[in-house]
Amino acid sequence: MIQNSRQVNPISPNFRGLLLISTVLAFSLLVLGVIMRVGDVGNACLNWPTCTGSMTESLESPAFLPYLHRVLALLTGVSLFISLLYAWRRYRQYHWLVYSLLSAVLLVAAQIFLGRAIALQGGQPLLSALHFALALMVLGATTLGTVLAFWLSYVTKHDGTATRSPAVHLGYRSQFARLSLWTLLAVMLLFVSGTLVSASGANAGCQGWPLCDGIIPIDTLGWINLVHRAITLVAGLLVAGLLVQAWRSQRSQVSILVSTTAAGVLFFSQALMGAVEAAQSYPPYLIALHIVTASAVWVAFIVQVSLVGVAQRTSSEEAAETQTWKARDRRALIKDYLMLTKPIVVVLLLVTTFAGMVVGAQAWPSLKLVFWTLVGGFLAAGGSGAINQYIDRYDDNKMQRTAKRPIPSGRLTAGEGLAFGVAATLASFYIMVAMVNLLAALLTLAGIIYYVLLYSMLLKKTTVQNIVIGGGAGAIPPLVGWAAATGSLNIPALFLFAVVFMWTPPHFWALALVRKKDYARAGVPMLPVIRGEKETRWQIFLYTVELVVLTLVLPLFGLGGGIYFVAAALLGGLLLYSAYRVWQGEGNKVAWKMYRHSSMYLAFLFLALMVDALV
Repeated sequence: MIQNSRQVNPISPNFRGLLLISTVLAFSLLVLGVIMRVGDVGNACLNWPTCTGSMTESLESPAFLPYLHRVLALLTGVSLFISLLYAWRRYRQYHWLVYSLLSAVLLVAAQIFLGRAIALQGGQPLLSALHFALALMVLGATTLGTVLAFWLSYVTKHDGTATRSPAVHLGYRSQFARLSLWTLLAVMLLFVSGTLVSASGANAGCQGWPLCDGIIPIDTLGWINLVHRAITLVAGLLVAGLLVQAWRSQRSQVSILVSTTAAGVLFFSQALMGAVEAAQSYPPYLIALHIVTASAVWVAFIVQVSLVGVAQRTSSEEAAETQTWKARDRRALIKDYLMLTKPIVVVLLLVTTFAGMVVGAQAWPSLKLVFWTLVGGFLAAGGSGAINQYIDRYDDNKMQRTAKRPIPSGRLTAGEGLAFGVAATLASFYIMVAMVNLLAALLTLAGIIYYVLLYSMLLKKTTVQNIVIGGGAGAIPPLVGWAAATGSLNIPALFLFAVVFMWTPPHFWALALVRKKDYARAGVPMLPVIRGEKETRWQIFLYTVELVVLTLVLPLFGLGGGIYFVAAALLGGLLLYSAYRVWQGEGNKVAWKMYRHSSMYLAFLFLALMVDALV
């Protein structure tokens, strides 16, 4: 181990970028290989190294996918070889980094050699399973090297001094660490055995559940299938056990808790995708998502095991943390997790989501559709809110309004907050895919990315237009509801988006007037902090006028009728009066009332749209 403050060789950003490229290539290679197996197109390319004697293949050629797979294998090998040379030349003292890249290079060479044998001799089931196992190990070794490089960068300053002891060895001394290794092995056996089942046609040899037609199998194919089912059960139990142990003993380890949680949610989501595939007669988009998710599961578990290894925690450390977990008040804990979701904001978003469903369908949607759409919406919005609170945890400490939130107050660890948010957002996407439809799921995912990446990480602390641009995240839920009910989007749906988008700035600027000093202390460039209260009050009034005008012209575009128009006029008049009072500078009490009343305004406006759609 390198001691604290000792000079070390910092990891170059270029090297980290090269490793990321290598990992993406290895991931793509694995995904494309599975797609070829599922699509049974490997037999279209039986020569070597070319498929049909040409150095290129057209998109229309049946040999294009196998050709692309070989190109990816070559690019992966070249990228890994360059990474190995770079690591050997500059980072030789980090033995595990060099070993992981050397292993990846050797494994990809073996994979290419075996792929040649399969192409020339035909796809024998055992060779196909071995080829897939090698692909998993290539991706695993590459991911391990990437994790180590980023970890070493994290613990090393730019001048080369260590901020803590950089882990150059992997250690698995604790019970949780050993459970992580066993789970990784089980997941690998699950994937390889699944490949063997598919390649050998063993699905037909075992039709019943949980045994084969209610009895023990009588042939080899039946046993292959039954063993795969047993491995699935064992792997599922290990993953569940790992999740429980992580939330008991790894709460202080942000990266370990988050990677374990993400791996677990992806694992069970992948199983869900498999079940939905069968129920819906294997649509192509579900097959592709199932394959990508399975590959992501493997990457997530490799990352998890890598982080556990570099942490090198002991059983006593984990036991002490488990004891503090046991001493917690469960009711207070549940309340804190609920507070992470920003429930008041979520309720308003779900109102607009449900309104989008009713207005889009012009009828009451089914109870089942409403339930799963709102569950997915709650998880997406709540999970995004939890991630936002993790990102803002240091700023929240400086603000009176947010200092008592679960993370800055210390009631929840940063790892618990982030892991909860990651779990909820991942689950929301897969629930929407499985129980609603793909378009609604993609819109949900877009809302998560918009809020977490674009607003929370990029805009919030960099521009005075943070709320204006970031308002698009909160405007996506009505589109989700519309897509959930209709399976499509059209121009009227976009007007619902525009209403929420225009409502957001005056709503939050009213709050910013009241909490101006808080935002200034936290370094958030809100409008009253940067341009002053007078300009903010004018902008609130101006945006409110534009919002009310927009709501009144919606009937011209097929949204709402007489009932809605009267309600929009009355609600708009009240909101305009509040905005006018704010503009006239009648104090923060008026601004606070507008902040609260504008929430009710939006809820009642969408309620009026629903009533008009049903009458």
